[in-house]
Amino acid sequence: MSHDTTHGRDTAHSHAGHDAHEHGGPSSHAGHSHGVSADADRRYLLAALGFIAAFMAAEVTVGLFARSLALISDAGHMLTDAASIALALIAMRLAARPAKGSLTFGLKRAEILSAQANGITLLALAAIFLYEAVRRLISPPPVAGGVVLATALVGIVINVIAAWLISRANRTSLNVEGAYQHILNDAWAFIATAISGLVVLLTGFSRADAIATLVVAGLMLKAGYGLVRESGRIFLEAAPAGLDPDAVGARLAAVPGVVELHDLHIWTITSGYPALSAHVLVRDELDCHAVRMTLERELHERYAIEHTTLQVDHASPETLQLGPAMDVTRPSGTDSGHCRDPHGSSHRARY
Repeated sequence: MSHDTTHGRDTAHSHAGHDAHEHGGPSSHAGHSHGVSADADRRYLLAALGFIAAFMAAEVTVGLFARSLALISDAGHMLTDAASIALALIAMRLAARPAKGSLTFGLKRAEILSAQANGITLLALAAIFLYEAVRRLISPPPVAGGVVLATALVGIVINVIAAWLISRANRTSLNVEGAYQHILNDAWAFIATAISGLVVLLTGFSRADAIATLVVAGLMLKAGYGLVRESGRIFLEAAPAGLDPDAVGARLAAVPGVVELHDLHIWTITSGYPALSAHVLVRDELDCHAVRMTLERELHERYAIEHTTLQVDHASPETLQLGPAMDVTRPSGTDSGHCRDPHGSSHRARY
């Protein structure tokens, strides 16, 4: 007897070879949202974008006038901040579109695509500024320290305002949170630039501008690497950070009535949207649906995983066999196991 039970509006990860009768489990997602939400307050993001874009244009002009690479690199960092906010706004609209056709999850991963693009852009700009900073360390041009100092101080104020605005928006999105972290990093970069301007103004040490640029580039590398790493984990279907699939599997296998749990997969669809699928074997005399509801409750309460696909079967010698039977009398290409190509971790009850 086989029960292939899917929970929630969005089902995930079907198992080939599982010939099962599907039972639609009750949905408990009223009012629940995932990742980038259409209800996020776009006004705050738009206001922050306006402040950043206006100051960025002014900073490039002043940076060219003052011959300050630190100011221009700060402007480059702000360009990625502005792009991340703009892409977040676009991703919000795309992710809010309902799933249809071949896009069974809709466009929820649009924000992950834009987050990865932002991260790659940060890394590329950091490499350019690192090269130019080293060149200026070797042969420093004259820098107008007073202009650099004044512009950097204004930049700190602009970044504080933008950070405050974004902190009031929905930060469950990897894009929005990334933009928030970018702006905080940018504030530190402006502090470094202000210090370099003060040093140049007081001592005439022009290399301070290039040193500040190295600091800015380092912050860009850190932020870019973080975005690429997190978006890459999602694209590679890795388990959410801080969640150990083996620990989850062992916990579920310890639920009374469970004999074995295998083909366990935990991944992230988009920011704040974890999903899980598994094949569960229960004792023959028990109600599969009751055990399934207990497992779903455990996943919700302990791990905040609400979107699950659990195939629940009664334990039998056939379902307990994960792979092809080592029987030379069987025709080539056939097997007696329930799954020809077992995948994911396996956990058995300790009783």
